[in-house]
Amino acid sequence: MLENLNHIIDQVVKDKGIDRAVLVEALESAVLSAANKKFRNTRDLEAHYSDELGEVEIFEFVTVVDEVLDSYKEIDLEEAGGIDPDVQAGDSLGMKMDAGSFSRIAAQTAKQVIIQKVREAEREKIFNEFKDRVGELVNGIVRRYERGDLIVDLGMSEGLLPHREQVPRENYRQGDRVRVYISEVKMATKGPQIILSRSHPNLVAALFHFEVPEIAEGIVEIKAVAREAGSRTKIAVASYDSDVDPVGACVGMRGSRVQNVVSELRGEKIDIIPWTMDVGRFACSALSPAEVTRIYVDNEMKSLEVIVPDDQLSLAIGKKGQNVRLAAKLTGWNIDIKSETRAAEAAMEEFDEQTGQGVEESGEAEGAEEEPTEASDVKSPDSSTDELDAEAEEAEEEPTEAGDVESTDPLTDELDTEASEDASPLKDETDAGNEEVGADEGRGQD
Repeated sequence: MLENLNHIIDQVVKDKGIDRAVLVEALESAVLSAANKKFRNTRDLEAHYSDELGEVEIFEFVTVVDEVLDSYKEIDLEEAGGIDPDVQAGDSLGMKMDAGSFSRIAAQTAKQVIIQKVREAEREKIFNEFKDRVGELVNGIVRRYERGDLIVDLGMSEGLLPHREQVPRENYRQGDRVRVYISEVKMATKGPQIILSRSHPNLVAALFHFEVPEIAEGIVEIKAVAREAGSRTKIAVASYDSDVDPVGACVGMRGSRVQNVVSELRGEKIDIIPWTMDVGRFACSALSPAEVTRIYVDNEMKSLEVIVPDDQLSLAIGKKGQNVRLAAKLTGWNIDIKSETRAAEAAMEEFDEQTGQGVEESGEAEGAEEEPTEASDVKSPDSSTDELDAEAEEAEEEPTEAGDVESTDPLTDELDTEASEDASPLKDETDAGNEEVGADEGRGQD
């Protein structure tokens, strides 16, 4: 029995890859569970594995007392003295039991406990191994599809490639080899769950890390990655060595390095862009192959207004806005692209609005100064002139007799008096002559 049980333990440890102590603990728990099932949990039992004997020993512990009240957990002092002469009242005495007298049900219980413990140990081992490998590339073999998800055999475990992490135009068959990115490892009810990905942006970074020695050595660093899986990817790289061109290092001799990455991604286009601290220059590079005329940076809103030639507008935006969308993801800034014509029109409209607003404000000010008033409210600064004008109008509108007009000049009054005195005799003579002529006419008629 010694050779068989030790050999079995060693073989299981080798096949399952679990710790020997974990397996021994599982055996002890299984035998103890079987013993408790046999004795219906009425006794204080312990199980210990003996490497020398190669078996699990069961010990029953009882308390030494002068008078026994519970025969399952207590023993008489006299009886205990026959087992151990040095025992005293109140001591705990352990007695070995026969582990081979278990029933079939108890043995089946022990088997189930061992299987459960071994399975838990396997799950724990897998989880501990893969939890530190998040972000790594692994190779696997496609096993089967389950509700659109892909089950990939990773060797000692299986990984799950969900439908959301698959590239739309990639199709796999059972037995195909696939390189995947470990995006997450979590412990589920049924054991550790390894989530794989083919669409994660870091998959591209991991592929370049594998293909470019300068990246693995830390000379070149990938600063940012923006990806639309299956279509296009933009990566920004920087070099810590002035003698090393980061873009050239990633491209490789005649494009060999980048071509290997493109082949692994099944034809996905990749743009490699030099990274710089100047966000304006970095954005211009990110919008390549489009040419940028000028760019306006708003640091507060983290937005960029990019002006491009009219014939470069569609190229800068890209198919369905892909180019500018990837550039915005790569830089982390909002990007607004305008053509030169549209930018000029916008500037003109803004100028017109500002000018119109200024004209309206000046017009309101002038209107307030020239606001019309009632004639009765207008007062002349020279009141004497107004009075003279009023008197003149009254003189014109109301004719008066000569005798009623009084002169205000004394000299004029004196001259007028003398003229009237000189004219009085002449007036009398004229009146007399007129009377005589009238008389003569009267006679002639008679």
